[in-house]
Amino acid sequence: MAPPIPNQADTLQDRLIKLAQTLQFAWFGGHVTLLLTTLRYSLSYIFFNYYSRLAQFSYRTAFIAAAATYGIVVFKGYRARQKAGKQPNSPLALIADENVQYLALALLWLFSRQYALALLPYAVYSVFHVLTYTRGILLPTIQPPSPTPAGQKPQTSALADNIGSFVKNYYDSSMSLVAGLEIALWFRILGSAIIFQKGSWIILLAYTVFLRARITQSTFVQGTVRHLGARGDALANRQDVPPVARQVWGQAKTILKQIHDQTDINRYTQGGAAPKKAQ
Repeated sequence: MAPPIPNQADTLQDRLIKLAQTLQFAWFGGHVTLLLTTLRYSLSYIFFNYYSRLAQFSYRTAFIAAAATYGIVVFKGYRARQKAGKQPNSPLALIADENVQYLALALLWLFSRQYALALLPYAVYSVFHVLTYTRGILLPTIQPPSPTPAGQKPQTSALADNIGSFVKNYYDSSMSLVAGLEIALWFRILGSAIIFQKGSWIILLAYTVFLRARITQSTFVQGTVRHLGARGDALANRQDVPPVARQVWGQAKTILKQIHDQTDINRYTQGGAAPKKAQ
């Protein structure tokens, strides 16, 4: 999404009106809404009031906002391919698009029972999207930079520099946090399925498909899985661990590797275009 170029001749009101008329501003507003409603729901959750009307409204609104933001990105990508005269992606290639995956998952959470943990990965993504938009588009719109002589870097405000430093310093660790949350959520849903909560097995199946795709596409999820595997190996190799437990762990790893290899989507997309980064 190309940012609008602020015109210093326009008034602040004119610049903000032009900005608000862009689809990208709606995308930004969706992320802001998601953060605010997640914060409100978190307060209800902390005080054990997560099934109140306001809490449920906040939870559902957060996922409506999430579906809207990812829907906008998917729509923009579709329009861009149309303008470039490219053929629409095959169904499997479309499924491999991370934005499509997060859109589908947001719709799943919107219409299923509440899982508080499901909000957190979306909220972490939204923090960085809001910060990046604020730094790159909102601040220059409010105060356009002065003309820069040729060969010199454009001047930026102290706030923009601080935002840039925060994003640079904490992006990788935050994405690792998201990976851990997504894996933890799978176990949370598994717990619901074990006690046969309504619809939990269907949700578990759908989320397993999503998480399998994340393992293929996200280096952060791959790193978290490797870390968990190493921790499991370390525990299994302890002297006080019974040989039977060590054998079960080895068999579990073998089965999981076979499932991983048989469900690799790249085998079916035949090395299609690289999936787009989630927005």
